[in-house]
Amino acid sequence: MLRQPIVAVMGHVDHGKTSLLDKIRGSIVAKKEAGGITQHVGATVIPTEKIKCICGDLLNQLNINVDVPGLLFLDSPGHAAFTTIRKRGSSIADLAILVVDINDGFKPQTEESLKFLKEFKTPFLIAATKIDMVSGWVPYKEKCFFESFKNQPDHVKKSVEEKLYKLVGQLSERGFNSERFDRVDDFKKSIAIVPCSGVTGEGIPELLMILSGLAQNFLKDKLEVTPGVGKGSILEIKDVTGLGTTADIILYDGEINKGDYLVVGGSEPFATKIKALLKPEAMKEIRVEKKFKSVDKEIAAVGIKVSALDLDKAVAGSPIIACKEKDVEKYKEELKHDVEAIEFDKVGEGVILKADTLGTLEALVHILKEKGVEIKKADVGAVTRKDVVEIENVKDKTKQIIFAFNVNVSEDVMNEIKDKKLKLIKSDIIYRLIEEHEKHVEDIKKEEKMKKLDMVTLPARIYLMQGMTFRASGPAIVGVEVLGGKLKVGAALVKEGKKIGTVKGIQSEGTEVDEAKTGDRVAVSIEGPTVGRQIKEGDELVTNVTKKDVVILEELKLGAEVNLAKQILGLI
Repeated sequence: MLRQPIVAVMGHVDHGKTSLLDKIRGSIVAKKEAGGITQHVGATVIPTEKIKCICGDLLNQLNINVDVPGLLFLDSPGHAAFTTIRKRGSSIADLAILVVDINDGFKPQTEESLKFLKEFKTPFLIAATKIDMVSGWVPYKEKCFFESFKNQPDHVKKSVEEKLYKLVGQLSERGFNSERFDRVDDFKKSIAIVPCSGVTGEGIPELLMILSGLAQNFLKDKLEVTPGVGKGSILEIKDVTGLGTTADIILYDGEINKGDYLVVGGSEPFATKIKALLKPEAMKEIRVEKKFKSVDKEIAAVGIKVSALDLDKAVAGSPIIACKEKDVEKYKEELKHDVEAIEFDKVGEGVILKADTLGTLEALVHILKEKGVEIKKADVGAVTRKDVVEIENVKDKTKQIIFAFNVNVSEDVMNEIKDKKLKLIKSDIIYRLIEEHEKHVEDIKKEEKMKKLDMVTLPARIYLMQGMTFRASGPAIVGVEVLGGKLKVGAALVKEGKKIGTVKGIQSEGTEVDEAKTGDRVAVSIEGPTVGRQIKEGDELVTNVTKKDVVILEELKLGAEVNLAKQILGLI
């Protein structure tokens, strides 16, 4: 018995992965995603009848007979933060579509996807999307690429060919032979590139045709299902009215039956008896579908909703095994050793991460580790008062942060965070969490820098210009040119090693200012000296910097100021 090949849809954010699937299944999943970016792995079955309907005469022309019972698509997130989820997706995938915007070419997440496909030796093709965005393209909705392309103006054809060969070159640089799908002689040796559009539907018939052909010719042996123990992965845990907590799972091997025991992996694996199996209709996306039909049995590969007790203890991303009661203990032990731990160096001074699924938690840990962010705790679930107490004990303000991805933060907890002036970074889009974190840390560092700058005397050298004495004393008001550094109000001035006064005010073109920088010519009032006695026109004065000021300026990495301060002190 053959199962559906599992097809992972991968690629860079905004390159059109979900839109491409939407066009095939006629749904609007992309519009329901936060920020238009897929945040969790979803599953959709495209049955054989639909494939034949979309492909039309193409299958007959190329003598392809579709024996597989359809295609099961995994729509995986595309942002850099989702490395772990994509890795999990590609490891269970039989085939993959690497989506690349034909106008953009390779991007960072394209590179990562390619790396994982190579690592897991997953056969794949390139969907060169957004051909409708090529300048001058005339759309022919729902048509084959062949039919649309032959009707395009010559300059458009030339542009498409140039973009395709840029992709061929980029793949070649990474060790892959590739060619436009109709020019491929041996699909075992070359990657097929299929130009297409998720907006107009052009090229989708060829995309499904090539996928079906690859599955038929190269995967038949791998697609045979032996009835028995079912293996899979939890996509999401959800509360459903009338059913309680349910698990959306992807079953990639064996079978699952109503009445089986579901063994769920984790640090402490547990088992629960399956009360109901609920299946979305074909062409519907399991994440957003609300209508399901009850079934007694399903055979891999399939996306299915499971209703059972205690699923609120399960974590999305965990492995599962469906088995008979007598085998429960054996498989609990197997999954205990099989669960991949979230690896991070737990530290006392670090941020706290809370996420809704194991996959997104792993993704957050991965990207924060790459950015050198220390982590105190990473956990699945809502932000709690315990989290607030723990992060309050962190002394470093740049680490006094709770990240909350797509999880609940109660009003009481939120008020406590505000009262204690802690930082909560909350979003349902991971890259926004990362952006806000970077901005927050930058703001703290700027604030700390300004506080330190207020504690030091900045180095400055000024020249008292000839004929620019406006008042001799009480205070002296003179015209000066700043020869170097930055002169600020309140700075003590020194002449030949002796303190002679303090800057009380600075005027630039009649306006009071707080500071003057190198090259500025300003009027300065100096409390203390008298022009003609302690100071005179033509003198050079410097600010009263100390060795302690030099140390702080070095800490702030202000190279030019450090050099000038050392010159003033005679250290260089």
